[in-house]
Amino acid sequence: MPQRTHDILQGTLALLVLTTLASQSRMHGYAITTHIQQVSADLLRVEEGSLYPALHRMEDQGWLKAEWGTTGTNREAKFYSLTAKGRKQLGIEQDTWARLTEGVGRVLRHA
Repeated sequence: MPQRTHDILQGTLALLVLTTLASQSRMHGYAITTHIQQVSADLLRVEEGSLYPALHRMEDQGWLKAEWGTTGTNREAKFYSLTAKGRKQLGIEQDTWARLTEGVGRVLRHA
């Protein structure tokens, strides 16, 4: 039986994070990973080693705004929210994903 993997296709992490934050007002990193895992019915898992560098990169690009706050368990954490530039980027990422899945679908149908 083939080994199952939860690896996220490179380039889709930004799409998943931006989509998650578009559906929520603000979230800390652990909540983002939990949301993605739950919504995907455990098919996708985002590792901390991938998530936090991506969050910092998206913050540097102006797609996210970060503020310190307190979690529901009374721990201090950085909370991320989508900026106007991030909403625009989400549209770009969605278009890119649609083209990618269309292309893969065409190859699979003609294999």
